[in-house]
Amino acid sequence: MKRVPTRDILFLFLATRVALVLVTYFGYVLLTAPKYSSIPIDSAFFTSWNHWDAANYTRIPQYGYQMRYDVAFFPLFPLLIASIAHPLGNWSYIVVGMLISNLAFLGALFVIYLLAADSGGDQVARRTILYLSIFPTAFFFFAPYNESLFVLLTASTFLALRRRWWWLAGMLGLLAALTRATAVLLVLPYLYEFWVAREQLVASRRTLLSALLPLLLIPLGTALYCLYCWHIRGDPFAFATLQYHWARHLSWPWDGIWQSLYQLLWNQPFGSFYQAHVLLDFGATLALITLVILGWRKLRPSYVLWAVLLILSMLLNAAVSQDPLVSDQRFMLEVFPVFITLAMLGVARPRLHQALLLFFPTLLATLSLLFVMNRWMV
Repeated sequence: MKRVPTRDILFLFLATRVALVLVTYFGYVLLTAPKYSSIPIDSAFFTSWNHWDAANYTRIPQYGYQMRYDVAFFPLFPLLIASIAHPLGNWSYIVVGMLISNLAFLGALFVIYLLAADSGGDQVARRTILYLSIFPTAFFFFAPYNESLFVLLTASTFLALRRRWWWLAGMLGLLAALTRATAVLLVLPYLYEFWVAREQLVASRRTLLSALLPLLLIPLGTALYCLYCWHIRGDPFAFATLQYHWARHLSWPWDGIWQSLYQLLWNQPFGSFYQAHVLLDFGATLALITLVILGWRKLRPSYVLWAVLLILSMLLNAAVSQDPLVSDQRFMLEVFPVFITLAMLGVARPRLHQALLLFFPTLLATLSLLFVMNRWMV
């Protein structure tokens, strides 16, 4: 097992957290306080990360699934918040949500380092976690969103599969399935790793079953939430059927791309609000597809399969709006294998690495500030 550079990972984690705190402080103060004023900021400064879906993830632990569309937010992250925040009181939900999100991200950095080191060595692993930490939408790992938890659980599932810890992989997959709907797709990478290890597993029936049975835990997580949705909404797939509330619908994989091109090049005037958002989401989607293609022969096939499945789930759920690929810039964070590919490219091409070190933090600071100011970032 490779030695993990614990001190370096902790430094990267803390440095990026401090940077986001500084963006929050200076951005909020300088853009909201009256000019030439000595008036201190109010308590809203401390809730400036509780916007968009973060508000749902901190409200559900307090009041439960009250609104019809709340079931779109899978239960594990809210349950973790509630288990800690309930005894502390109403003031703590935002703080606890951010604490869980950040600690989960720290755990994900260690796990992804090990996966990337297996694929390309120490330098590639270091670049992988660096690019993930400074990616333009990495502030979602800081806010009370479930992105960090999902990345930690899915990446840990792959690490368990690589180590042939089948029952641990199944349990982690079950938890991931209680965090995001797409986690049920982990069944396919699990089957691939099972197939690769089949020669060692066929030695005895007991060994074979001990590797195959944990696979059932992954869809069990989804099934448990389906039962809950059936109980409270009368529809076991309410988390999917209610996506129309956000204008999402089942579509052909190319629909979102063509509609984005139409919005970007024809429908939206140059410099419009929607044009900028389409450019960000469309650019992230193209980057995802490109990195999967470039990493096709570089990465372990199960990693590539996982990346392809996540991208397909994004493309099959385009939105009927001025930004058809809405949120893809956030969902890209969940596709950890593409960051390994990007790290390999960055190691091989120093100028690409230098460009990313300039471009990523600049856009990260800009988009973080937009989120803090409650501008549209979902």
